[in-house]
Amino acid sequence: MTEPEVLLFLGDLARAWPDAQTELHYTTPFTLLVAVVLSAQATDASVNRVTPALFAAAPTPQAMAALGDEQVGELIRTIGLWRNKAKNVVALSRQLLAEHGGQIPHTREALEKLAGVGRKTANVVLNVAFNQPTVPVDTHVFRLANRSGLGRGRTVEAVEKKLEVRIPLPMMRDSHHWLILQGRYVCKARKPECWRCAAQQSCLYPDKTPLPRPKATRTGA
Repeated sequence: MTEPEVLLFLGDLARAWPDAQTELHYTTPFTLLVAVVLSAQATDASVNRVTPALFAAAPTPQAMAALGDEQVGELIRTIGLWRNKAKNVVALSRQLLAEHGGQIPHTREALEKLAGVGRKTANVVLNVAFNQPTVPVDTHVFRLANRSGLGRGRTVEAVEKKLEVRIPLPMMRDSHHWLILQGRYVCKARKPECWRCAAQQSCLYPDKTPLPRPKATRTGA
């Protein structure tokens, strides 16, 4: 995409998703961090079903560490990879207490040293909790960026670097939410619903899907 196309594309997405924000439920930076760790290879909806009980029992790193792997696991066992996630959530809580006074660090480097926290998770926490202009790239953003031409690359990090260069700084933080919601609900994995995409004018995807034809109905003789 050219710079004018990027601005048009993002402007259209901004108008399509004016109130975009994370769909994970949280109340503090700590509960956000835990929710994002739990959301790996799981839907936000499935995470939101288990976190009310989890956060009621353990709203702080101290409480989560005290709860322990087994009890955390019992509370999150309906989501994928729950055993490993329970261990990570308890381990990162202990790390926060031992290394950060129970507070969530404000840098990607420090966040990535926590159990279960990768680059995408760190970027989400920095973006959502601390209002930093990061561009977290999940599967939805990766797919949309490559399809549309907004930022093509073979790896998540390559796409992230492209987006950091192309997206204007004032739009960078909010663009994450526009892109993820557009990828989740419109530019879908199996078949993008191009006919209802607000940004198709500047999208470079060559095989735009047309509006489906209504199914024919049989009439009686």
